Amino acid sequence: MESSVTYKRIWEVAYPIILGSVAQNLINVTDTAFLGRVGEIELGASALGGMFYFVLIMLGMGFGTGTQIVIARRLGEKKHGDIGSTFNHALYFMVPLAMACFLLMFFFSSAILRPVVESDAIYSATMKYVDYRMYGIFFAFGQVLFRSFFIGIAYTKVITWSTLVMAAVNIILDYALIFGHWGFPQMGIQGAALASVIAEFSAVVYLLIYTSHKNFKKQYKLFRLQKPDMILYGRLLKLSAPIMLQNFLSLGVWFAFFLFVEKLGEQALAISNIIRSIYIVLMIPVWGFAAAANSLASYLIGLGKPDEIFRLLKRIILMCVGGVSAFVLLSLIVPEAIISVYTNDPALLQGSVPVLFVVNFGALTIAVGFILFNGVLGTGKTHISFLIELIVLTVYLLFVYVAVNRFQANVTQVWVSEIVYGILLALLSWLYLKKGRWSAAGV
Repeated sequence: MESSVTYKRIWEVAYPIILGSVAQNLINVTDTAFLGRVGEIELGASALGGMFYFVLIMLGMGFGTGTQIVIARRLGEKKHGDIGSTFNHALYFMVPLAMACFLLMFFFSSAILRPVVESDAIYSATMKYVDYRMYGIFFAFGQVLFRSFFIGIAYTKVITWSTLVMAAVNIILDYALIFGHWGFPQMGIQGAALASVIAEFSAVVYLLIYTSHKNFKKQYKLFRLQKPDMILYGRLLKLSAPIMLQNFLSLGVWFAFFLFVEKLGEQALAISNIIRSIYIVLMIPVWGFAAAANSLASYLIGLGKPDEIFRLLKRIILMCVGGVSAFVLLSLIVPEAIISVYTNDPALLQGSVPVLFVVNFGALTIAVGFILFNGVLGTGKTHISFLIELIVLTVYLLFVYVAVNRFQANVTQVWVSEIVYGILLALLSWLYLKKGRWSAAGV
């Protein structure tokens, strides 16, 4: 990897992740579109069940991000022998973490969801979804670990292919299992959950085969049993623990957002699930460029060139906002056509259009915020990133709570919270990068 932070180098790291995000979002779009044809209840329940599942996935994602930062730093320092050891120690941590999350969902999902979901119909459908979806957590954590490794060594094209495999399997099985085609049972919302689990399993199998076939396993000595290095564990945990908590809180707050929306009615929840799916599509460029910002910032510090980070982030922001703007422009021109992919219900179509306009502007603010925030993560100062996220999430949650409970806001007004989130995240992240002491951060 060259030390120069050229647009070409940024694109080489980001575009495979962006393509992978496209494939990942095919899963999200397909699930939402198919369940939109099943019913309003199933559409809303899949949003709550999916958010509950991903709240726990975020714990693994947090540890994976910390692992990725360390691997990228070792790459910059030319310490290739430490990369495999970092991966293996992350694996030792991920397996019991996945088991703990699974057991929590298996034994306590009902106790967690019943008090906070008002609609009996939505609660029942959500539990049907979670009963199948929980088994995917092992494969999801496996993907997180592989993703951390490949982004860390800046070999990201494999992520595209693994996600394409997952998307293809999910789309085919969604069609078969939700509606009962080709001799499969008609499972409805449970079929969507089972299809996702099998798709995640398929992606992990692909990654295992690819890693062995391309010699990464041998080159970096991956999956080797070795005596635990407590110093390395301490380094990983010190770096990752704030990110894990931060990710858990971040998605936990978004889960709370949907619980607040559910109090506005089943139609408001169905509209929000449609918008959530479109919103994630709008954010496709952000995931790739944010990962590039994180990894390349850490790499530059490993090279001893922290002064280049601001130039790196400026270029990534320009590229990211440009990519998001293309999606936003299309969404502004033909909003009804986009929403009709998910539903043919006239009431849902009409109610979703104004929310979509708000989300378009929210995506632009979050594009800037995420890049700057991942720049903070890349410095290794994860306790600062946690503090920033904690402040932003507190303001965000207060905004939603007051809007729903004090001002009886409608679903469109509640989604303005995304704009508030993006602006505040960008502002606090920029202030720290400008004024903070991070250039010598060690990981």
